[in-house]
Amino acid sequence: MSLRVRTEPLHGDLPLSIPGDPYSVVVLLQGYSEPEGVGGAQRADGSVTLVLPKAWKPRSTRWEAPAELDTQVALEQAGSGPVLVDTGGPWARNSLLAALATHGVAQDAVTLVVGTHGHSDHVGSLGLFPCSSLLVSHDFCLPGGLYLPHGLSETNPLRLGPGLEIWATPGHAGLGDVSVVVTGTALGTVIVAGDVFEREGDGDSWRQLSEDPTAQERSRQRVLAAADVVVPGHGGPFRVFRDPGDHAVE
Repeated sequence: MSLRVRTEPLHGDLPLSIPGDPYSVVVLLQGYSEPEGVGGAQRADGSVTLVLPKAWKPRSTRWEAPAELDTQVALEQAGSGPVLVDTGGPWARNSLLAALATHGVAQDAVTLVVGTHGHSDHVGSLGLFPCSSLLVSHDFCLPGGLYLPHGLSETNPLRLGPGLEIWATPGHAGLGDVSVVVTGTALGTVIVAGDVFEREGDGDSWRQLSEDPTAQERSRQRVLAAADVVVPGHGGPFRVFRDPGDHAVE
């Protein structure tokens, strides 16, 4: 089933902030992907997004291990501070750090880094955040490399806090892609979707880059059914308007 939707760009200068309660969303760096030369070469980098809890105050914090190694407790602790969704490539290091600094967020204050998938233009600067918990694809680990089991699947999201979830949205990089879902913003539900969407109006062009187009089409429909704003992997954020007669796709 396909939803009848209309999309339009979400205009604004970067960093583009969407206030919310209990979380705000800030698009720090806009991804891009452009052909260069001949032979199919592309110059690309992934979007970088910051999710900020309303209660969080700019300061440097030190991670503390949960009293008990319970996965849900660890997930909620990871979501209690600034959450960075993708890091861009290593060539974007200076731009990333400067963008974080404009919001008063130090490297060691980021409590969680989510990698929507494992491609280098999305997780190339993970090494900047040794004090953060990491959720890269479907791997969740605490600082120091302690990996915890979880039950993430398309029917079982991971809850990090009220209005903040990780969804399994497979397709682009196989079965491991994830998206970050933030509800309660001034524009409604924001979904940071990695490369589930290359950009607004990507038509069928995403298929040539997809490891599992059938799964990715399912993920795209799920995102369009829930999102009011989508942050794609390689373009500006865009708004989603659904036909009132349509029903959400589960």
